[in-house]
Amino acid sequence: MASITHYTLPRPEFDEAPKVLIVVSPYYKEIADAQLAGARAELEAAGATHETVEVPGALEIPTAIRIAYRQADFDGFVALGCVIRGETTHYDTVCNDSSRALQLLGLEGACIGNGILTVENLDQAIVRADAQGQNKGGGAAAAALHLIALTRKFAPAAKGIGFKAGGDLS
Repeated sequence: MASITHYTLPRPEFDEAPKVLIVVSPYYKEIADAQLAGARAELEAAGATHETVEVPGALEIPTAIRIAYRQADFDGFVALGCVIRGETTHYDTVCNDSSRALQLLGLEGACIGNGILTVENLDQAIVRADAQGQNKGGGAAAAALHLIALTRKFAPAAKGIGFKAGGDLS
């Protein structure tokens, strides 16, 4: 069987540095720290400025992003956290609801990179979070940057205010 590789889009370039909010749940602190390292490195490589806030769990990430999207001045958001399957159906609820909420915010226009890991075990989380490995934190930051670039590309032209110079007043 042939090996399949993942294609990575070139990093977008910006005339004006994007301002990004990273919202992270440090429920699994070591995983969150690895994700943060990858996300911050990607944002800094693109020249973006960033802030980080922590929330208790994955379900609170979309709410925090919604608050910032409505009340602050960020160009984009990076959602970072980890949900590991346990013995109950709570895993399914957290995975589905956090993902759905982020998707709905994106459809409202928020530029969000979703880096909430949904894994079967800790070993899978470690592999995916490692900034030198799969670097899902960096991938989430890259996704947010690409959406910011797309939003700027399709932004309507600014309209001036006041009177048009050179008009005939007679």
